[in-house]
Amino acid sequence: MSEVLLLVEAKDGVLDKSSLELIRGASGLARDLGINASAVVVGHETSALAEAASSYGLNKIYRLDHPLLKGFLPDAWVGALEGLCKQIAPKIFLMSHSFVGKEVAPRLAYRLNTELTTDCIGLKIDSQDGLLIRTKPIYGGNAIALLKCEGAPQMVTVRKNTFGQMEQVTARSEILEMAPGIDESILRVKSLKTVPEQVVELDKASVVISGGRGIVDKEDFEMLRSLAKALSKSHGNVMVGCSRPVVDKCWMSSDHQVGLTGSMIAPDTYIAIGIFGAIQQLVGMIRSKRIIAINTDAGCNMFKVSDYGVIGDYKEIIPSLLKKLEE
Repeated sequence: MSEVLLLVEAKDGVLDKSSLELIRGASGLARDLGINASAVVVGHETSALAEAASSYGLNKIYRLDHPLLKGFLPDAWVGALEGLCKQIAPKIFLMSHSFVGKEVAPRLAYRLNTELTTDCIGLKIDSQDGLLIRTKPIYGGNAIALLKCEGAPQMVTVRKNTFGQMEQVTARSEILEMAPGIDESILRVKSLKTVPEQVVELDKASVVISGGRGIVDKEDFEMLRSLAKALSKSHGNVMVGCSRPVVDKCWMSSDHQVGLTGSMIAPDTYIAIGIFGAIQQLVGMIRSKRIIAINTDAGCNMFKVSDYGVIGDYKEIIPSLLKKLEE
């Protein structure tokens, strides 16, 4: 048990942002333990991906390559990762709390007879016993738990934006070709068709405009969309989000939600309109580089964390902003 291991994920052959975040997180944990951090790349014909992952300061890149690992077949991935973990015995294994992580991590933890903590928003090492302390939301985001488990490897899935992204370095990691001992007999589920899903990815926006309980009518979100459209001309990717009460009213889908039970984001600018600033909301956006609050309540929590604040009615403020932007 000599290293912290993370599972690399990619989209269209390119390292996913969540993997760069895991690399930073794994590197920090490894440093605190005085051990190395490494990564595993799973797939078929993934030499370019392994090379890309090798430029982020990790000790080793384990490359599990097999025709059955092409695409994503959970049975094959779990089998391949089980063999690797039994061979190298990592102390900690990190995965993103993504579709892949949510499919693979529980099965793998069972196979390895260890504990798993999902959807973590914070990780640190206990200086007394070297175990991993995991922070995660519970009770629908109304409380935050600190957990510590026995067993090896220490396994967790990590929510997006829990860590910042790792920067590239000059030195290259050692790439080790590993032969996964799998065959078609391990496949129990066959994928018949893949249907692309349209999901709002707030973490990819440079500016997020969020509406909360203070938005009076569902139709008023059109003002937020108009503001987003106007800002996109000069600020790139601008998206509209919301707080949990808006989702509870079925005014917007859950993938628009910012907070403990939604997305954790860190855009260049976060504009909170009619949002009081409960802890569930603040945890999801506090890492934003610039926070702007618009609210009629001068004592709301959002003003306490904002860089700029406007006390007033959004129905008057947004049209004025739009007029200025047009000018």
